[in-house]
Amino acid sequence: MERTGGQVLVKALELNGINTVFCVPGESYLGALDAFYDVRDSIRVITCRHESGASYAAEAHGKLTGEPGIAFVTRGPGACNASIGVHTAFQDSSPMILFIGQVPRDFRGREAFQEIDFTSMYQPLSKWAVEVEDPKRLPEIIARAFAVAKGGRPGPVVISLPEDMLVEKVKVEDALAAELPHPEPADNDLKTLSDMMSDANKPLVIFGGGGWTEESVEDLEAFCEGNSLPAIASFRVQDIFNNDHPNFIGELGYNTNPKLAQRVKNSDFILAIGARLGETATQAYTLIKAPKPEQKLVHVFADHTELGRVFQADLLIASDVSAFVSSVRRNIQVDSSKWVSWLTEGRSDFDEWTVPGKYPGSLNLAEAFLALRDILPNEAIITTDAGNFAGWISRFFKFRKYRTLLGPTNGSMGYGMPAALAAKAERPELPVICYAGDGGILMTGNELATAVQNDLAVVLIIANNSMYGTIRMHEEREFPGREIATQLQNPDFVNWAESFGALGERVTKTDEFRPAVERALAANCPFVIELILDQELISSNITLTQLRAQAQK
Repeated sequence: MERTGGQVLVKALELNGINTVFCVPGESYLGALDAFYDVRDSIRVITCRHESGASYAAEAHGKLTGEPGIAFVTRGPGACNASIGVHTAFQDSSPMILFIGQVPRDFRGREAFQEIDFTSMYQPLSKWAVEVEDPKRLPEIIARAFAVAKGGRPGPVVISLPEDMLVEKVKVEDALAAELPHPEPADNDLKTLSDMMSDANKPLVIFGGGGWTEESVEDLEAFCEGNSLPAIASFRVQDIFNNDHPNFIGELGYNTNPKLAQRVKNSDFILAIGARLGETATQAYTLIKAPKPEQKLVHVFADHTELGRVFQADLLIASDVSAFVSSVRRNIQVDSSKWVSWLTEGRSDFDEWTVPGKYPGSLNLAEAFLALRDILPNEAIITTDAGNFAGWISRFFKFRKYRTLLGPTNGSMGYGMPAALAAKAERPELPVICYAGDGGILMTGNELATAVQNDLAVVLIIANNSMYGTIRMHEEREFPGREIATQLQNPDFVNWAESFGALGERVTKTDEFRPAVERALAANCPFVIELILDQELISSNITLTQLRAQAQK
């Protein structure tokens, strides 16, 4: 039977288990949109208000489920707007496929209306970028796209779709993505690792990256517990390890406990599992020095091209994280008696770090997020934006279940709201909380309209301090007292929420926070809570005045 290229494409998505796609519609891929009409009962098409929102949502879906999130956007401006979600997927190791409508094949190379060479544009941002010239190759290319997006280090794939190709009729067999291999550690690597652990006095495990599952998280916790290993999250992946577990000792991010940073420096053995050990986790390569660390380093990563790229580790293991933690849980048990106190001290430092202190202003964010932890079930999903405000939740909110935190490790503002849409669409039975700053929310806050239109009852908490706080922090650190370009004049966010058809409340005091959240969760509709914050609260461990005084010494 003859089918259009659009129908072949949509059937391939259906066969690969896709049930939701995010888009901003465009005339350049009408052939695909028309094919989605025929499967509207099995594939939900969620129309976003900006291409960045669609691509962020697709990335968040991939991060949440482990399966590629799907976004469709139009050529030219649409493709440019969607690039931020692709960059996020690349740096966050999230499986994602972005489909872009393209000019007709006969027009290519003439700088036709909105024409861009998308394979060249997206090559540095993706694992694979390709343009489909022949609709007969769609099953092959899409099968490969799923395999590439999920295989090794997960990440984004970009597929350009000439509009005339999508309406051309062809006869072609369907294809499924190939079953992916799961490379395992070699026996001799496990023996070497066991010997290195036995020789250590101050070992640490640093975990992160993509490719984790609920089963592999359990294996990681059991391995660390069985060997008394202190476990540290790299940036914005605290949900990989139960934060209440006695082996969890903190996160390496932009709000790192100074005692934890010193502990990494003082360690003599680091087992890095799935973490790239990038600039953020290593605190600009000061905790773990490149190229040759001062600590003994075992680096486990699914993509062999990453191993040895920055760090000359003592042992490199190219392995799927799930296969690795399953193997070490079964096969490695060492005498850990000499470092039990090292673990206990690390956990004590973490417990001390997460006790709320006194802060300027009438709204204590530390107390607020302890209250939020009490209110929410362990399975509730938190999405965050980028900025100093997010440090409060990373420090005071303890994550207990896998994939309950969706945040951009590439530090991309505007991520939180589209990520919340994706989470609520995929997990409608769970509470979904977006915690965003007043700067970032006005980059993608228009997606509140998407939440209202699609009955996605997300709770949006806006930290409003009327400034770009992270940049103000850097200004005060480098050029104290010379603030410029960081002050913001914001709308009334309660009225803003109501204008979309959502509900809204304003919170100015700590004791107002808990009842506002409880009302928001009970409302069963999109709900905005605006937190009015003192600008002195520049971060959870220093005030604006203290920061300026330090810089002026």
